[in-house]
Formats: sequence, structure tokens, C-alpha cells
Amino acid sequence: MIRYRYKGARLLFVGINPHHGSFARGIPFSNSKLFWYLLSDAGILPEPRSELRSDEGLRTAYRTRFGAGAGLGFVNMIDRPTRGIAELARGEEARGRARLRRIVRQEEPLVVCFVGKAPYQRFIGATAAEYGWQPLLRGSRVFVMHVPQHGLAAVRVRELRVVARAAGIPLA
Repeated sequence: MIRYRYKGARLLFVGINPHHGSFARGIPFSNSKLFWYLLSDAGILPEPRSELRSDEGLRTAYRTRFGAGAGLGFVNMIDRPTRGIAELARGEEARGRARLRRIVRQEEPLVVCFVGKAPYQRFIGATAAEYGWQPLLRGSRVFVMHVPQHGLAAVRVRELRVVARAAGIPLA
């Protein structure tokens, strides 16, 4: 089970739901570590890729860099693990939508970054969405980034740097 870490987040990442491997490890995006590598490449995490390759390294980074006033936060729209988003049923996001609104209201992150279109589409209840900046959410800027697994890493690194700067996160 993934324990969400978002207290004091200035930059809140929002995923759609965990993969079985990530759920078992309790670390978001740990089944495919590419998201973590991109955070490192963008300078959001000071840890080099080599430290993020092991579950222990990821666990340490997640515990020290996310939540508890560290500036970064993470939450999923849906808690149930699946192999892919096609296994998600319509309406499963209702609890996550309410949770995200509550977190944004309480924590007031400067930026809410949806990791891919799917979590944003589930949040707004629409089938269409664009990448980039979106309308504000209770005073927080909203950004939809490209999914880490597909396409050029340079695009994702650039997007991550943009949202980090907007949230006042110092880059390494």
C-alpha cells in the first residue's frame, strides 16, 4: 500500500493509480523507476540515478523528499492497483477527487502537477485535456505533464523544471 506524502507540499504530484509492483513496495512509480530518474535529471531530487535504482534508495528518497514540509507531495486519484488504466472502472475516482480537493484546500500547494492526462481527465470528469498549464484549482496552479514512460525524456525534464520553478523548488 502506498502511503501518500503531501504535508507542506509546494509541488503536489498526482498520479492515476498504482501498478501492483509499486503498491507492494509502497513507493509511487517504483515499478518503472523512470519518473524518479526524471526527477533526478530535472534537478528536483539531488540523488543521482544510481541511488534511485534500488527499492531502498527509492524508499529513502520518498521519505525524505516528499511530505513533512519537504516541498514535494504525492497522491493518486485511485488507490486500487492495476496493470493498466484500462482496468479502472468509471466512477472509481470519486473518492480521490474529493481527497485531492481537500488536500489542495488544506495544504495550499503552489502547483498541482498531474502526471499524464489520465489523472487530470478523471479529476475534471472529461475525456479531453491538453498538456501544460490549466485553470487554477483553489488558488493552486495546475499543470498536466506528459506520462514519464513514453516519448522523449527531455520533454519531461523540461516540464518538471517548469513546475519546480513555479513552485519555488530549488533545482540541484
